[in-house]
Amino acid sequence: MAYQINDECISCGACEAECPVSCISAGDDKYVIDAEQCIECGACAGVCPVGAPNPAE
Repeated sequence: MAYQINDECISCGACEAECPVSCISAGDDKYVIDAEQCIECGACAGVCPVGAPNPAE
């Protein structure tokens, strides 16, 4: 199950820099994860200061 970024995102960019497959990019009001490319490693969740990335439900 791919990760997704919730509305708690503060657009700091920490997750984008940490992603090993470069599937995170800046969206209009928060960062977004391309579910097709996400390898579910959780690296983004480990560096997010507000806990915005979470496994998709």
